[in-house]
Amino acid sequence: MAPLRLRIEGRTFRDTKNREVTLRGINVAGDAKLPASPDLPSNKPDHFYEGDDVSFIGRPFSVDEAHIHFTRLKRWGYTLLRYIFTWEAIEHTGPGKYDEDWIQHTIRVLRLAKDYGFYVFIDPHQDVWSRFTGGSGAPMWTIYAVGLNPRAFPSTEAAWVHNTYPNPAEYPKMIWATNYTRLACQVIFTMFFAGKDFAPKAIIDGKNIQDYLQDHFVAACRHLALRIREAGDLENEVVIGWESMNEPNRGLVGLQDISVIPSEQKLQKGPSPTAWQAILLGSGRSCEMDTWDFGGLGPYKSGTTLVDPRGEMAWLPADYDDTKYGWKRDPGWRLGECVWAQHGLWDPSNDTLLKKDYFAKDPESGRRIDYEYFTNKWFMKYYRKHRKAITSIYPNAILFCQPPVMEIPPSLKDTKDDDPNMVFSPHYYDGVTLMMKKWNRYWNVDVFGLLRGRYLSPVFAIKVGETAIRNCFRDQLSAIRREGTDYMGNHPCVFTEIGIPYDMDNKYAYKTGDYSSQSSAMDANHFALEGCGANGYSLWVYVTKNNHEWGDLWNGEDLSIFSIDDKPLPLTPSPNGSKSASASTASVDRSSPSYSESRSNNNSPVSPRDLKQTLSTPSLSLLRSNTPADIGSNPGYRAAEAYVRPSPIVTVGSVLSYGFDLRNCIFTLVLECEDAASEDAPTKIFLPEYHYPRDNVSVEVSSGNWTIGVDDVDDGMIQKLRWWHDGGKQSLKVQGVNRRQGMSLGQGEEAPGYLEQCRQRGCAIM
Repeated sequence: MAPLRLRIEGRTFRDTKNREVTLRGINVAGDAKLPASPDLPSNKPDHFYEGDDVSFIGRPFSVDEAHIHFTRLKRWGYTLLRYIFTWEAIEHTGPGKYDEDWIQHTIRVLRLAKDYGFYVFIDPHQDVWSRFTGGSGAPMWTIYAVGLNPRAFPSTEAAWVHNTYPNPAEYPKMIWATNYTRLACQVIFTMFFAGKDFAPKAIIDGKNIQDYLQDHFVAACRHLALRIREAGDLENEVVIGWESMNEPNRGLVGLQDISVIPSEQKLQKGPSPTAWQAILLGSGRSCEMDTWDFGGLGPYKSGTTLVDPRGEMAWLPADYDDTKYGWKRDPGWRLGECVWAQHGLWDPSNDTLLKKDYFAKDPESGRRIDYEYFTNKWFMKYYRKHRKAITSIYPNAILFCQPPVMEIPPSLKDTKDDDPNMVFSPHYYDGVTLMMKKWNRYWNVDVFGLLRGRYLSPVFAIKVGETAIRNCFRDQLSAIRREGTDYMGNHPCVFTEIGIPYDMDNKYAYKTGDYSSQSSAMDANHFALEGCGANGYSLWVYVTKNNHEWGDLWNGEDLSIFSIDDKPLPLTPSPNGSKSASASTASVDRSSPSYSESRSNNNSPVSPRDLKQTLSTPSLSLLRSNTPADIGSNPGYRAAEAYVRPSPIVTVGSVLSYGFDLRNCIFTLVLECEDAASEDAPTKIFLPEYHYPRDNVSVEVSSGNWTIGVDDVDDGMIQKLRWWHDGGKQSLKVQGVNRRQGMSLGQGEEAPGYLEQCRQRGCAIM
């Protein structure tokens, strides 16, 4: 058997020449959350409830368009793709019915990713369970399987769904995430992870709903893994690992009193029901509840409101045709009634809460449940089932274990679950910036420290000044990484989601082209990633059709590093090879295929090597962008100078520290190795030409020789510094070209050519 292209050694990744690999990644692509046919962004209600009759073929992008996107990402220095797919994509028609055509499309896209040299790990993605509960992930039939009626969610507020919101443009910012604490998600996640303990009457096809849902989900993941294995040329060559599940949630498990908002529920926005109020709303009862908004120090009560479903229930009616999907529901699980009433939680005859602590203790052991207990018992039961399924196909698969977000990881150290092929894959977002959609240079909050009880008062968690904020981000990521080691053992840590909102300050950047706030926020996040000691990351997110009006086309989010309404960063910092440091006069290299939305009409195979030639003489078909002029006529570089940044690719020995000072354009690396770098295996560093034009770079090394250039390994697409250094502790410093951050395109810039003009307007090259 050939050596693994990427393997784990302790808490580092290693290549075939035993160099440490630093994974610089991106989530590809946010488009994969949504069906391709019909093309249904979350702001469109058309055909929304026709969830069985959809197709995800063409997600995350078509095979023809893949070269454009992969070339762009390769030029920006990414080496890792977190490849997003949803359960809905593979099993949308019904239980056990797999979309083999979508699988073959996926295999073709993965083969192209292999041509570009990417590492790929597969992410079975979900957000608040499903599109039909306000997010993405599971197919519609799972909603019916648990006995819920998605058409009744708007009136009962069982979920806030963008597609069904009366005015999609006014859908409240980030309210989708509150669906985790509304009825639909509370029911489904409780059943998925702990149905056997808390919903024992929920039997379908002779299985408890917990096993029914988990078995189908895991089987779908295994089936995809099997098909990728059968393809014959992807295993370990490009697909190096599998993630467990995106952002798992406990549902109701561990709530000590469902009649109150638990103190650990930090996110509240809009009408905020207790779990008990959510249950009453789901059964058609009206409830008066508190409303909340989000401020700089978190959620605050903003008033009260009456929510009245007018008798409509979120549960399937008793006369629902339950034969559609071929399952057989046990007679003891009655439709037309709340499942929790059927388990004695409350009495619908007089709306009396009988067991407010129903979810507080483990029915098996009687022990009090907190989130840590949930993770160690119920999440780990699921994780082991998923791991067993994947390793039955891929025995050497790297397993990216993602516990519940910002919660204490499972206690796996020195247990049989302390798998040497496991990676700790947490998520981190700057919550203040994400919720407020504003970069505050003056203060921020140590959220992780607050969650872990490190402050006597939230006031002490406030960090003042941009330097303190940047250090706070780094320290939070460091603490998350160390906590993973303490609980899970000595494993690599890869932050598989981290990112910033681009629509800050009411889309000020889209009106002016000034992305300085986004640049500062993005740089602060990368400063944290580089300084925390993690082994890599995958930035959230790349979306192929992001635009200034609707962002990522999903729930009002706008985190994509690419937009059809902005300009990609030029390859070099100034036109005609001059050494000007002004970003406002930088020209776009229009010979580069990474700056075109086009695709060739040539039927011959396209490869990275012949992409420029293939795209040199396209025929054009104009598709104008619908973005309003006030937010679409001032394109900028979308803060690309902050994420297109130098990074170690492979390091002889081990990385001790590295980082990029964007303001001064200085990259530093400190490493330690036993032996000197060999001729055929030097340390390699990605040096983006925008920051480091070859004729304007200063390099200082502690020992050895270095070169800067491109080669055939990546088909001449990226610039690298190669360093042949001595053994021992070694250091490197690279000085590039200083320039202003986040500025708009200047008036003196050369007018774009026809191809580039069409790209700005949303052209497609056919």
